[in-house]
Amino acid sequence: MELAGKRALLTGATGGLGQAIARALAERGATLVLSARKAEALRELAESLPGEHGIAPADLAVEGAAERLATDAGEVDCLVANAGLPGTGVIQSFSPDEVTRALRVNLEAPIMLARELAPGMTERGSGHLVFVSSLAGKAPSPRSAIYCGTKFGLRGFALSLRADLAPTGVGVSLVLPGFIREAGMFAASGAKPPPGLGTSTPQEVAAAVVRAIERDKFEVAVAPLRQRALAHLGLASPRVAMRAITGGTASKTADRVAEGQANKR
Repeated sequence: MELAGKRALLTGATGGLGQAIARALAERGATLVLSARKAEALRELAESLPGEHGIAPADLAVEGAAERLATDAGEVDCLVANAGLPGTGVIQSFSPDEVTRALRVNLEAPIMLARELAPGMTERGSGHLVFVSSLAGKAPSPRSAIYCGTKFGLRGFALSLRADLAPTGVGVSLVLPGFIREAGMFAASGAKPPPGLGTSTPQEVAAAVVRAIERDKFEVAVAPLRQRALAHLGLASPRVAMRAITGGTASKTADRVAEGQANKR
């Protein structure tokens, strides 16, 4: 689908990844409906982008917020579901409310937005739904049971939805970032990635979103080759993955990430 002249709803727009995605979409000629929790930050972002864009503030952790956002956004040609919460730490460290928030933002909200927006796209015979997930949706990692649970679930939902919508002219894509530097939840934790795995940039994630829409990609991983290979191995062989992530450097990195993200649940 060509982005020029199309209208796109972007959630999580004011975060580091969201801002990069917003700029990339706007530069391709899309008109955006930008959504995040803070209206003032959304207005500043909208004014900084080329073209004229709207805002739709929403806290997707609140019950019913996704459905209200779909109504506020109106008719759109594209959804980029980018909003997310960390969800890292051992399960017993989460309050029931924190579990609900992570499940709602990371999994329920994208599902509900798709449920509300897909019928209009299928009626028109065109459109695209992009779900920004994570390589954590392909392979397990320590201290990430809730986060990986939501991302595994989002991957299964998106790929199955693509099969359902294939005859309608509506595309569905997954974008799977690995360790991202400069912006995003991992960078904000202050942790360093395990040695030798490398990192990617927010701009590479944004380019992947554009490519997914314009080329109707099933799935685009945004990570150096070694990260992508390890994630695929984790998907193919859980036994090997469990050996790799139990103890050692992986656990130490996971502890640092969870500690840095504890106040962002």
